[in-house]
Amino acid sequence: MVNPALVDPATIRATAAEAWVRGYPILQNYRTLYAQALDDADPKYVGGFGVFRHYPQPFTPANTDMVTPNNDTRHSWAWLDLRTEPWVVSVPAEDRYYVLPVHELDTVYAGFIGARATGQEAGDFLVAGPDWQGGVPAGIKGVIRTATQLVGVLGRTCPAGTTPADVADLRAIQEQYRLRPLHEYAGTPPPSPAPDPVWPVWREEVMDTIEFFGFLDFLLGFFPLPPHPAAVPLPPAELDLRGRLTDLGIDGRGEFEPATLPLEVRAEIERGIADGHARLDRAAADPHDASGLFGTRDRIGADYLRQALGAKVGLYGLPTEETWCGGWTADSEGHWPPNASDRDYAVRFGPDDLPPARFFWSATMYTLPDSRLVDNTLDRYSIGDRTPGLVRDPDGGLTLYVQHKRPADAQHSANWLPAPDGPFTVIVRLYGPDPAVLDGGWQLPPLTPR
Repeated sequence: MVNPALVDPATIRATAAEAWVRGYPILQNYRTLYAQALDDADPKYVGGFGVFRHYPQPFTPANTDMVTPNNDTRHSWAWLDLRTEPWVVSVPAEDRYYVLPVHELDTVYAGFIGARATGQEAGDFLVAGPDWQGGVPAGIKGVIRTATQLVGVLGRTCPAGTTPADVADLRAIQEQYRLRPLHEYAGTPPPSPAPDPVWPVWREEVMDTIEFFGFLDFLLGFFPLPPHPAAVPLPPAELDLRGRLTDLGIDGRGEFEPATLPLEVRAEIERGIADGHARLDRAAADPHDASGLFGTRDRIGADYLRQALGAKVGLYGLPTEETWCGGWTADSEGHWPPNASDRDYAVRFGPDDLPPARFFWSATMYTLPDSRLVDNTLDRYSIGDRTPGLVRDPDGGLTLYVQHKRPADAQHSANWLPAPDGPFTVIVRLYGPDPAVLDGGWQLPPLTPR
């Protein structure tokens, strides 16, 4: 129930705006969680909590459930409920790039298992929630501690190619990723199960209505706070916001009832939702460096607008040390965004300026404003150092030709990145970027109209 002493219009509106921005990535994550782990009638259902569902097939324009999907790696999805006990993630020895990142309920990363972070040897890794106080069993190679009781894993594994044999080979690797509750791994009796919540049914319209805060109230219950003995330290800004939300009846118990609010309180909350929405839209409309939008809680902290912007422009994007992302939101003549309906483009990497990556690099084309892959006659959605048949320049450099129609010149056609008949963006990804990339010593060349 709302504290009558705090029914101050300005305070309510400001709190609602800040909480909408804070809650945006949480609800966007729940949207995916609900479809994949709870709604067994949804085609994206993975089988519930504690199981992997693998996708060895490459992404195409027909895949529309993710924005800015990468076509370089294949996905493995899983969700873990850590309220009762930890889970053990086991991986095989691999000679290829892969990563199994563990993201928390607000999409911040708790840790990483993979070629860069933990090596390419086989291993067992413990993922433990905030409630667990036990000892680490023998044989565990590493431990990831989480601040939330529900987490997700969106794994990426690099394929050798796109032939049916390559797909089968990749599937065989993915199927060696294994999930086990701790008691099964350790051979001990299972603990008592946690009570099954009444999961709210996801509906797209809740993002823009006062029902948003009913969902947020439910989901905040999976973020333990002091004096809960399992709570992890939270930044002062989070504690302050949670206190103000409690004054509005949003306290993590999942009992928020908008219908019981006074009309003036509802009106101010709705204004706050509009304010938060506008704040996020303004941030998304401004040119920004996506490389700083993703990471661990130590890195992201209480910058909730940055969290929300990351969820809006690239939900489940990886931090820069794992995958550096850059690209062109404008061309060299200032056209923003670039548009292939009336001009062709070229990007030239000099012989000493090819993208420096430990594993590999790619450039992927997306339509705007929906950030989807581009249908084309070659079925080529990205281009990079693993693309067969690329033709180097005489000096050893590499020129990519970015345009809607296939180039007539054979060399240009070999290096063609097909663009839509309209506005677009290109995202360059470096897997295992060189330190020169992270410190700004290496820069992307311009996207130049031809």
